[in-house]
Amino acid sequence: MPQVHVVTHNPATVHAPAGGYSMGLELKQHRRLLFISGQVPERSDGTVPEGFEAQCEQAWRNVREVLAAAGLGVEHLVKVTTFLTDRNQVVPNRTIRRAVLGEHQPALTVVIVETVDSKWLLEIEAIAAE
Repeated sequence: MPQVHVVTHNPATVHAPAGGYSMGLELKQHRRLLFISGQVPERSDGTVPEGFEAQCEQAWRNVREVLAAAGLGVEHLVKVTTFLTDRNQVVPNRTIRRAVLGEHQPALTVVIVETVDSKWLLEIEAIAAE
């Protein structure tokens, strides 16, 4: 099977992405999709790290573990939705996300919400393609 061919769409008629994502991604010739449920910042032993940055890193670690279980990596992500609990988390979230993704720029949505468990300061869900 051929590898997925990703075409980004960032039209000049729409505001420019604020950094680290594409306005639209088109998948051509993909052979599978992986839908990653919302990953909360919980470790496998059920503990939750203290502080937003540590929780954000843990949630991304969980995303990467699900990707790895499917034989994929962050470069296969085509859509990421991050649910934050406070607007003050936007900048640290962006910094950590960019560190995790490097030059890869999937389609992205970030929203402010209330999580199911108040100890979770964020949740990340994603779609990957190969």
